[in-house]
Amino acid sequence: MWTVMESPIGPLRLVEQGGAITAIEFTPFRDPDGRPRGDRDDADPVLVEATRQLTAYFDRDLKEFDLPLAPEGSAFQKRVWAELLGIGWGETASYGEIAHRLGMTNAASRAVGLANGRNPIPIVIPCHRVIGANGTLTGYAGGLDRKQLLLTLEQDALF
Repeated sequence: MWTVMESPIGPLRLVEQGGAITAIEFTPFRDPDGRPRGDRDDADPVLVEATRQLTAYFDRDLKEFDLPLAPEGSAFQKRVWAELLGIGWGETASYGEIAHRLGMTNAASRAVGLANGRNPIPIVIPCHRVIGANGTLTGYAGGLDRKQLLLTLEQDALF
């Protein structure tokens, strides 16, 4: 099942399977990408709750999501995504820092970056909080403008 919600970074498609969120997609939506989505169901309880929590996040009323998640990926990707969940609201970490947290060296930064870019549940699994070692914004599947807006939303709310 899936639904679409409006947000400050454009429409988001939320996808649920088996009672868990499996994807959050930015526009333009890519239907022929092979991901199963099912039918649109704006009343599905998991999707309604995800929409509520994302709306609260964008309103700066929610700092931690509490949603059932089931991202599809390799074992390494899932380890990276699990580590991303440890980056707190308003905080950032570099690709190298994530590699170190996983018990790897800086040489794994590129692999971490690739896994980060494949995160199917952005915002909730906060891949936007990962930045370059020198503090610069680096690639983001939703585009650097969206990444900047998400980081600004969290930073501005801290002051």
